[in-house]
Amino acid sequence: MQHRNFRRQRILVTGGAGFVGSHLIDRLLDRGDEVLCVDNLFTGDKSNIDHLADHPRFEFMRHDICFPLYVEVDQIYNLACPASPVHYQFDPVQTTKTSVSGAINMLGLAKRVKARIFQASTSEIYGDPSIHPQPESYWGNVNTIGPRACYDEGKRCAETLFFDYRRQHGLDIKVARIFNTYGPRMHPNDGRVVSNFIMQALQGQPITIYGDGSQTRSFCFVDDLVEGFLRLMDTGPDFPGPVNLGNPNEFTMIELAEAVIDLTGSNSKLENRPLPQDDPRQRQPDIRLARDKLGWEPKTQLRQGLGKTIEYFDELLRRNIGAEKDPLIVDAGLEFQSR
Repeated sequence: MQHRNFRRQRILVTGGAGFVGSHLIDRLLDRGDEVLCVDNLFTGDKSNIDHLADHPRFEFMRHDICFPLYVEVDQIYNLACPASPVHYQFDPVQTTKTSVSGAINMLGLAKRVKARIFQASTSEIYGDPSIHPQPESYWGNVNTIGPRACYDEGKRCAETLFFDYRRQHGLDIKVARIFNTYGPRMHPNDGRVVSNFIMQALQGQPITIYGDGSQTRSFCFVDDLVEGFLRLMDTGPDFPGPVNLGNPNEFTMIELAEAVIDLTGSNSKLENRPLPQDDPRQRQPDIRLARDKLGWEPKTQLRQGLGKTIEYFDELLRRNIGAEKDPLIVDAGLEFQSR
C-alpha cells in the first residue's frame, strides 16, 4: 500500500453532516487535514458536527451537490445521498438525481482541480444476491423498476460514471461498496434495523421483525468503516476499486434482536410483520480484496459496537431527543430492515 503524503490537504466531504460523514471528518481533522463539509441537511444533522464549529481547520457549507460546486480541494469524499430506505423513497427522483447528477458534478470538480475522488457506493448494488457472500466481481440481481431502484440503480450508475471518467479523463478514483454500518450518530428513527431495535428496546416497545427473522445482515461498526475509507484513499492510482467494506460476520434479524434485548435489559417481545418488497434475504461481504489490498478488516465485535450505540441512543432519549417518530416514516407508513 502506498504511504500517505503527510502534507496538510484540503479535503471536501459531501454528506459530511451525516452519520458516516461526520465520523470521517473527525478522523481527517485528527490527522491534521483541513476539511470542507458540504451537506444540504436533508438527512444530515448539524448536531453531528456542532462539536467542530470552532475548529480552525473545519468549514461547513450548506449546498446540494445536484448543483455545481466551485471550490479548491486536494481530495473529495462523495458521501452525499440518503441511505435509509424511508428517506431515499420519500423523494425517489431526487435520490436518483443526487447519485447521478451529484456524481457528475463532483467528478467534474475533481477533473478541474485534479483531485483524487472517493465514491461511497453500496452493497445494495448487488440487489437480492444469488451469490453468497458477495464478491466485487458479482454483477448483482436488482429490480430496476422496484421501489428501491432509485437508490440501487442510482449508485450503480454513479459507479459507471466514476469508471468512465477514469477511462476517458484519467481521473484518480476510489470506489467503496459499503455494507450495513451502525454506531453513534445514526438517526434514531431512520427505519434501519439497528436503530429500530435499539429505540424499541430502550422504550419497552415490541421489537418489529419483518418476515420470519431468518434474513441475514452483516453489521460493521462505523469506526472500522472509516478506517477502510482512509486506507482505500491512500492506495495508488492503479487500484480504483470497487472494494467491499463491511463485516463478514453474519447475523439473522432474530439474533440481532436478542442481542439488543440482552444488552439493554429490556422486556420487549418480538413482533412479526410482512417483509417489504425487494428486501434482500442475505447480505454478507466477501472482503478478501480489502484484506489483500488494504490490509483491512473490521476489529469491533457486534456486542461491543452495539453497546456504544445503545449508550448514544440512551443519552438521546434522556435528553428527549429523537423520541418522536420520524415524520417521513409515519407519513409513508414504512419501516425497513434492509440496512
